[in-house]
Amino acid sequence: MLGMSANSVSYNDQGSVESGVDAAQENSNIPGSISSGGAAFSLFSADYKKNEDLKEMLESNKESLKLEAMKRIVGLISKGKNASELFPAVVKNVASKNIELKKLVYVYLVRYAEEQQDLALLSISTFQRALKDPNQLIRASALRVLSSIRVPIIVPIMMLAIKEASTDLSPYVRKTAAHAIQKLYSLDPDQKEHLIEVIEKLLKDKSTLVAGSVVMAFEEVCPDRIDLIHKNYRKLCNMLVDVEEWGQVVIIHMLTRYARTQFVSPWREDAVFDENSEKTFYDSEEERRVDESKPYIMDPDHRLLLRNTKPLLQSRNTAVVMAVSQLYWHLAPKHEITIVTKSLVRLLRSHREVQYVVLQNIATMSIQRKGMFEPFMKSFYVRSTDATHIKTLKLEILTNLANEANISTILREFQTYVKSQDKAFAAATIQAIGRCATNISEVTDTCLNGLVLLLSNRDETVVAESVVVIKKLLQTQPSQHSDIIKHMAKLFDNITIPMARASILWLMGEYCEHVPKIAPDVLRKMAKTFTSEEDIVKLQIVNLAAKLYLTNSKQTKLLTQYILNLGKYDQNYDIRDRTRFIRQLIVPNEKSGALSKYARRILMASKPAPVLQSAFKDRDRFQLGTLSHTLNSHATGYLELSDWPAVAPDQSVRNVEVVELVKETGAAALGKSKPAKSDKKFYSDSEEEEEDEEEGSSSEDSSGSSEESESESESEENSDDSNKSSSSQSEKSSSESDSDKKTQKNKKLQHKPASKDRKQKNGNAVKNESRSGSESGSESSSSESSSESGSELDSNSDSGTDQKKNTKSKPVQSKPVTKQVEKKEVSLLDLDDFSPAPVTTTKSSILSPSLLSDLQGLSVSPTTSALQASSPVFVPEISHELLHRMTGKGLSAQYRFTRQPCIYGNSMVSLQLTLSNSSDQALENIHISEKSSTGQNIHRFSAIERLEPQASVTVSMGVDFNDSTQAAHFQLCTKEDEFSVSIQPAVGELLLPITMSEADFTKEQGKLVGMNESSATITMTPENVSSQSVNRNVVSAANLGVIPSNQENIHRFAGKTVSSGSLVLVSVALKDPDALITVNTEKTVIGSMLLRQFKTALTNITS
Repeated sequence: MLGMSANSVSYNDQGSVESGVDAAQENSNIPGSISSGGAAFSLFSADYKKNEDLKEMLESNKESLKLEAMKRIVGLISKGKNASELFPAVVKNVASKNIELKKLVYVYLVRYAEEQQDLALLSISTFQRALKDPNQLIRASALRVLSSIRVPIIVPIMMLAIKEASTDLSPYVRKTAAHAIQKLYSLDPDQKEHLIEVIEKLLKDKSTLVAGSVVMAFEEVCPDRIDLIHKNYRKLCNMLVDVEEWGQVVIIHMLTRYARTQFVSPWREDAVFDENSEKTFYDSEEERRVDESKPYIMDPDHRLLLRNTKPLLQSRNTAVVMAVSQLYWHLAPKHEITIVTKSLVRLLRSHREVQYVVLQNIATMSIQRKGMFEPFMKSFYVRSTDATHIKTLKLEILTNLANEANISTILREFQTYVKSQDKAFAAATIQAIGRCATNISEVTDTCLNGLVLLLSNRDETVVAESVVVIKKLLQTQPSQHSDIIKHMAKLFDNITIPMARASILWLMGEYCEHVPKIAPDVLRKMAKTFTSEEDIVKLQIVNLAAKLYLTNSKQTKLLTQYILNLGKYDQNYDIRDRTRFIRQLIVPNEKSGALSKYARRILMASKPAPVLQSAFKDRDRFQLGTLSHTLNSHATGYLELSDWPAVAPDQSVRNVEVVELVKETGAAALGKSKPAKSDKKFYSDSEEEEEDEEEGSSSEDSSGSSEESESESESEENSDDSNKSSSSQSEKSSSESDSDKKTQKNKKLQHKPASKDRKQKNGNAVKNESRSGSESGSESSSSESSSESGSELDSNSDSGTDQKKNTKSKPVQSKPVTKQVEKKEVSLLDLDDFSPAPVTTTKSSILSPSLLSDLQGLSVSPTTSALQASSPVFVPEISHELLHRMTGKGLSAQYRFTRQPCIYGNSMVSLQLTLSNSSDQALENIHISEKSSTGQNIHRFSAIERLEPQASVTVSMGVDFNDSTQAAHFQLCTKEDEFSVSIQPAVGELLLPITMSEADFTKEQGKLVGMNESSATITMTPENVSSQSVNRNVVSAANLGVIPSNQENIHRFAGKTVSSGSLVLVSVALKDPDALITVNTEKTVIGSMLLRQFKTALTNITS
C-alpha cells in the first residue's frame, strides 16, 4: 500500500525475503526445483518422516543432497510453514564451501536466528569469517544474520561488523549495513553515538542503492540531527530520481521536514502569488519576473528540491506520487501546488486501499483549496462498485468542492445517492446535503424542501437522518419554518428510529411557541408510551414537559407531573437524575432555592445554531500521507512538521565541493571528448539529457525500466554502476533502440541512391550511438564478472578491454554481408545488436522475405537460413471434449490439434472442431461469439447455418496462445443459446517441427545454455530403451522434428514455438539404464514444462 510513513516502521527490513530473492537470482535452478517439489510441500506440515529425511540429507556427505534439502526448506519457509525444528541440522552447514548452499543456509538463518539464539551464537565465528568472503552476497547475508541474533552480549561484535561493512566496496553490503543500524539501535539504544558516526559516513555515499536505506536509518536513530543533512542535501536532491522507489518515499519525507526548518515560507503576505494564473509556474521567464517584483525570493536549494521531485509525480509507485504531493503541499508556493492535482486524480484508478488513503489526503486539501480539484469534480462521482468507505470519502470531497456555480450539479448527484441501497451511504448523503445548505445560503430553502420530501420515504434510516439534519437547519431560522415542524409532528407516529423521534421532540420543545396547539397533544401521546420508549427519547419527553409547563402550564400541568412521576422510578439513573433536577427547577416549593426563579431563562435560552463542519477540518495538523493523518491521531514515532522559520538560516552550510565536480562532469559530457572519465562521475549531466530530448531519442518508459533493472542488478551484483543516474541509462537504451531502427533502414535502402552528406551524418550518428551502446555492454559484463570476485574496479577494467576486443573483431565477420557503400553506415552497431551469423542473400529462397526481415531484427537469431520447417512426425488422433451434449442442449463439440501450420496466421495453432447434433431438432446459426476471446487472438470458423439432428460437421479454426498454456475462453453460440467453452493446450502442441543438420543442432544448442537449459536424469524402463521407443514417446508428447544423428545413444529433436518462433532443442542421451534429457530454449517456462512431460512419457521413476 502507500508508504504512510509514521516514521516508526523499519524501512525494507525484510531479511528473509530480501536474501531469498538474492539467492534465487544467483542460483537459477532454485525456482525450478522448488516448483518441481511443490506437490510434496503440502505433506511437510503433517508428515514428520519428510522432516527426518531432510535432516538425513543435511547430515549426508553429498553436497547435492544438502543443496536439494535446503531448496526444499526454503520452499517451506516461502509457503509459511514452520521449519524451526531443522535449525540444528541447518546451522551445521553454515561453514560449507559450496556458495549456493551457504546462501540458502543464510536465508534460513535470517528467518530463525532470533528464535534459536543459543544455537545461532555457536556459529558466530563462522559469520565473522563470512564477513570477509569475496562474494558480496555472502558478506551481506552474514551481516544480516548477525544483526538478526538479538542478544545484547554480541552488540560489540555487531557494532564492529557494521563499521567494517559501511566501508565495503560493494554498495549492496553498505546497504545491508544501513539496515543493520536500525536493528542494533533497537537492541541497544546506548550505541546511538557510534551509530550516528556510521550514518554520517554512509550519508556521504554516492551510491543510489545505499541512499534510501541510510536515510531510513537516520530517521530511526537521530531524526533531529539535521546538521548531518546539510552537506548531503544537494546530493540527495540530485540523486533522488535514481533511487529505488521506497527509498524515494523515505528521502522525500525527510527532505520535507528538513526544508521546513531551513527555508522561509513561500506563503508570506509580501509574496503574493496569483492563484488563478498557471503561467507563473510553466513560463520560467515570467516566474523570474514575479520573483524579482516581490520582496520574497525563493532559496535556490528550495527550488532545487521542488524541481527534482516534480518528475516523480509520474512514478508508477503510488507511495512516491503521494510523497511528492505532500511535499508540494507543505513546501511549494500556493500557485504551484495545483501541479500535483492530476497525479493524485490518476491514483484513484488504483486499488481501493490506495484510493482510501489518496481520497483522505484530497479531502484535507479540498477544505483549504477548493479550486485545486474543482476541474476534476467528475472523478469524485460515486460508482456503484465502490466500497462504503470510498463512497463516504468521495461524498466528503464533493461537499467540500460545492459552491454557487456547481451546487446544482452536486445536488442532482446527491439525489441519486439518497436512493442507494447502502443505508450508511444514504445517511451520509443526507448529512452532506445539510452541510451544503448551511454553507451556501442560496440553496438552503431548496435543500430543506428536498429533505422534507424525504420524510415520506419508506426507508426509516433515510427518514431518521433527514429529521436530524432538518433539526439542525431549522435552528438557523425557526420562525419561518413552523409548517415544517407541524409536518414533522404529523409524521411522528410513523417514525420509529429513536434519534429521529428525539430530534422531533426537541424541536417541539424548543419552538413550542410556534406550535402552541400541536405540542401539548404530542406530549399527551408521549405520556402514554413513555415506559416503552428508548432512553434518549425519554430524556427529550422530560425536557418537552418542562418547557411546556413553563409556557403553557394550564394545559400541561397534570401531564408534566405524571411524566415526572414516571421518570422518578425509571430504571435508568440518568433519567431519574434528570427528573429530580427538572422537578426542583420548575416546580417551586419551600425547599427549592433561588434557582427556580430563573427556570425559564435556563430552559428556554436561545441556543446557537450548530456548525456543520467537515470531519477533515482538523486533520491538517498532521503531515499529509502519514499514518497519523490517516488515523487522525498521534501515531507512535510520528515526527511533527515544524513551522517555517521567520529568518532563513545560513545557506552556506550546504555548500560542498561536490557541486564543482558536477560542473566538471557537465563540461566533459558537453564536449564528449572524454567519455570514459565522465562515466566514473556520479551524476548524469542535464546537457546530455537536453541533447537527447532534441534528437527525440529519450523516453520516459525506457528510463523507468532502466531504473528498475539498475536497482535489481545492483542488489545482485557487486558493481560500481550504481553510481550512474537513470538519465544516462535511458540515453544508452534509447540510443540502442535508435540504432536498431537506423541499421534496419540502411539495409532496406541498400539499392537506393542517397546523397553523400546524408550518409556522412548517419554514419556519425551511428558511431556516436554505438559508442554508448558498447559502454552499456561493458557495464553489464563488468557487473556479471564482479558478482563473484568482489573487486569492482578490476572487473570493470577487464570487461571493458574484453568488450573492445570483441567490437574490433566482429566487423571482419560482417564484411561479406554489406556492400562497399554501406560500410560506414553499418559501423559497429550490428556487432552488439545482431547475431554474429551473417544472413546471406543466396539462401533466402528457403524462407519467406517477411520472415527473413523479422529475423534480421532479433538480438539472438536462432532460426537461420539453415533451418527448415518440416511436416509433423506424429499426429495424435485423440480428441478432447469442448462441449458435452447435456450442457450444450443437444450440441456437442470435440477438438483435436492437427499439428499442421495454421492457414489463418503464422502465430496460430491449428485446431479441428467436430460439432454434433444429438437432439431431435435442427440447430441453426452455430458460430463463435464476437465478444469471445479473453486475450488470445482467435480465428473463428464460418457460421454453420443449419445442423440436422444426429448429424455432425468438421470445421477448422486457429488460436494464438502466445506461447502459453493458458486456456482460450470463448462463447460457442447457436441461434437461441450461448455456451462458455475453453480450449486448454498441452505444451507440446505449441510447437512446430523443424529439421536441421547435426552440426547446426550442436551450434544452436551451444547458444542456448545457462538459464536457457533444463535437464534431468531418469531411469529408463527396459521397454523404453530402444531408439524407436524413445522417438515415438518424444514426438507423441511434443510436436518436434527428428534430427538425424550419427551416435546411436543420442537422439535429437528440434522445433520452434508457433507464436514467437523461438527455437526448442531436445536431446536424449542414453546411458544404460539411465537417460539424460536436455531441453534448450529461450522460453524457460516452456522448457521446464516440456522436460516434465518428457520425463512422464519416458518413465515415471526419477533418480
